[in-house]
Amino acid sequence: MLYNLFEYLNGKIDFPGMGLFKYISFRAISASILSLLIALFVGKKIIKTLTKKQIGETIRELGLEGEQQKKNSPTMGGIIILISFLVPTLLLADLTNVYVILMIITALWLGFVGFIDDYIKVFKKNKQGLSGKFKIIGQVSLGLVVGLTLYFSDQAVIRVPSSQRGGEARPEIVSQQGFSDKITFFKEEKSTKTTIPFFKGNEFDYSWLSPVGGKWEELAGWIIYIAVIIFVVTAVSNSTNLTDGLDGLATGISAIEVATLGVLAYVSGNIIYSNYLNIMYIPYTGELVIVLAAFIGALIGFLWYNSYPAQVFMGDTGSLAIGGIIAVSAIVIKKELLIPIFCGILLAESLSVIIQTSYFKYTRIKYGAGRRVFRMTPLHHHFQKIDGDALIRIPKRIIPEAKIVTRFWIIAILLAVFTLITLKIR
Repeated sequence: MLYNLFEYLNGKIDFPGMGLFKYISFRAISASILSLLIALFVGKKIIKTLTKKQIGETIRELGLEGEQQKKNSPTMGGIIILISFLVPTLLLADLTNVYVILMIITALWLGFVGFIDDYIKVFKKNKQGLSGKFKIIGQVSLGLVVGLTLYFSDQAVIRVPSSQRGGEARPEIVSQQGFSDKITFFKEEKSTKTTIPFFKGNEFDYSWLSPVGGKWEELAGWIIYIAVIIFVVTAVSNSTNLTDGLDGLATGISAIEVATLGVLAYVSGNIIYSNYLNIMYIPYTGELVIVLAAFIGALIGFLWYNSYPAQVFMGDTGSLAIGGIIAVSAIVIKKELLIPIFCGILLAESLSVIIQTSYFKYTRIKYGAGRRVFRMTPLHHHFQKIDGDALIRIPKRIIPEAKIVTRFWIIAILLAVFTLITLKIR
């Protein structure tokens, strides 16, 4: 709102400091600080309210160390994240930008789905929460909205260097110390291209998978692309939900992943750096830096209360919204194929559940009794147990919860660094 207001008043009123709002760096830093402060101050009041109303977490009897201490700890803390994220975004981001609008819709959409799930668990005393099919419907619907928006919006475009295609070029003059002072780009165009890591061309077009050619090839490419978007949104939001099992685990990992996306969004939306790194230039994505900076501040502020021993849990209200923000951000900057790398922890958590379930069913059919690969899934729980028959029997001792979380954070940081390095490894 402030950004749009100052843009409107530009040239009409000389307000001190108004020019600072033109800079992404200033608005990103301001958004991050503001969201952090909101999370710290509003979070304390929300936690008191949740505790007073006895909105406590339902703890399953898993035989894990310290699980009973978590009983009745307030949940639905994702409300703190959403408020802390939305206020700075509405104040400092460009609300006419289609990508900013998508981020706001994503947070509210999946936050609402998660809220209903938490409400059923807490107030209806139903441990199963919202039916899985309704969660999937919510996630698929969001993916469809994102896909159709990218298809129809005039802002959802890329610009291709003149060396890649023939035709009438649109020149753009840029200058910065250490970089070329002239880059020529074609007019903005719709595309189903995305970034693929490690390959020299660094681009993959979903239309290449089209089973038909001719005039239907482009439409088929978009249908495939939208199907991929739906899958990514559903998979990442569910994976984040699975990862939210230890104090501070999902919050800390998500902050690292969102910071990685912030860097990728900045270089993808900057004509100079995208040219220097030889990556796809996606105009209008610079505003995502403000949005993601606000989200980082909200996550860190929430981590203040969610770190071990947690004073509040995010619940599905937070985990589904976080996963959605990560997925949609990666999609709009054409980096969804990098998700298995910088979201490696989320991938491992999901794969552990899939492997465990599949192997248990297979051995039950073959041997009459189900067997396990891990002591317990999702993966982080495997390190909290030493009893139980499983194919993987290490470690030999229980690892304290705080140490598991810290080690997973370290792995997430290494994966984030490796992701950024892939911009030059081809």
